[in-house]
Amino acid sequence: QVQLVESGGGLVQTGGSLRLSCTASQNIFSIQYMAWYRQAPGKQREMVASITSSGVTNYAASVKGRFTISGDNAKNTMYLQMSSLKPEDSALYYCNDLRGIRSNNWGQGTQVTVSS
Repeated sequence: QVQLVESGGGLVQTGGSLRLSCTASQNIFSIQYMAWYRQAPGKQREMVASITSSGVTNYAASVKGRFTISGDNAKNTMYLQMSSLKPEDSALYYCNDLRGIRSNNWGQGTQVTVSS
């Protein structure tokens, strides 16, 4: 099973930007489906953005137009570029592949906090 490590979270003001990274233990273009999820305190984990090995992307309505998911095969890394951040974007962000999602196997995540 691929190992994934999230990084890049932090504290940012409303309207600011952050780029999250998800480094994989293998060639990311060999992974059929990868996604970013987030979970805020007291809320269910939700899908934020996803990307397939063919480059098809999908976004939650709440982040469409503000977030961009991408991958760099040379670095075995998937990114989530987040712009125009809002306090409601504050959450623990996770990356995962389809197998990890289906088996409910999650990493430690990276914390994003947006101050108002």
